[in-house]
Amino acid sequence: MHIESTVCEDPKDVYSAACPCRNMLDLLANKWSALALGALEEGPQRFGALRARLQGVSPKMLTQTLRRLEDHGLVHRDVYPEVPLRVEYSLTPLGRDANVPLAHLRTWVERNIARFPDQG
Repeated sequence: MHIESTVCEDPKDVYSAACPCRNMLDLLANKWSALALGALEEGPQRFGALRARLQGVSPKMLTQTLRRLEDHGLVHRDVYPEVPLRVEYSLTPLGRDANVPLAHLRTWVERNIARFPDQG
């Protein structure tokens, strides 16, 4: 499914329980989503390479995360009809756009982790 990047004409309020923006916020604020999008910023990658880069993610969780990101138009899945089958994941333009604020968040967390109790 491909979703075009558009700006909503009507005002949205993420604080409202009825706002559809909450679903996207939930997806993007997810730890594995934010990390997968960051890893894909380095270029197209196969499942095994992504799993190695995202240390600690289970195969099931990575599969679910990539599927959700693909369903929402943030990640593209390319299947190459080779033996063995080759599948690569890459960012869509919308995924690259979403990665901009997430990159700032990842950098901020790395820079400030020692300031959080029991984390540094």
